[in-house]
Amino acid sequence: MDISEGEDWKNQIKENLIWSRPLVRVYGKLHIIPRMTAFLADEDITYRYSGVLHHGHGWPDWFYPLLEMVSSVSKAKFNGCLLNLYRNGKDRMGWHADDEPELDLSKPISSLSFGATREFCLKHRGVGIKKVLPLKTGDLLIMHPNCQHEWLHSIPARRKVLNQRINLTFRCYK
Repeated sequence: MDISEGEDWKNQIKENLIWSRPLVRVYGKLHIIPRMTAFLADEDITYRYSGVLHHGHGWPDWFYPLLEMVSSVSKAKFNGCLLNLYRNGKDRMGWHADDEPELDLSKPISSLSFGATREFCLKHRGVGIKKVLPLKTGDLLIMHPNCQHEWLHSIPARRKVLNQRINLTFRCYK
């Protein structure tokens, strides 16, 4: 995917979805998440993490080409997508694994990026090895099933990043 096509997708996604900043529970305390979020999924899908509950209401027609492309490349039939809008480098995501009980952990999770390049950080749960992957517009990161068991990941704050990034995380829900 070229930069122009990625920019078109970023704008279409940003303008056509309803974004929110829900409260999450972290270590027993409520916090407003430091980014904007949206959720797309089949109608029967629900997804809960850190006290936030998302409901699938079906897919907009304009989104299907992207869903089909990511599913094809990833060799998985994704039925849900969590979208995060990082408004600038102050928005972030802390260390975590996508291992909630609603997820089919035998399937990959695919992460597609549009907009500003951001660092995707990985930390091995056992030996503490850290890796940093700069993800730019159009990059598709496929996390195979063992990734969530063996690694944590994050998007750290980076004050020098001034532009927006939208990340789409495609998942298979039970």
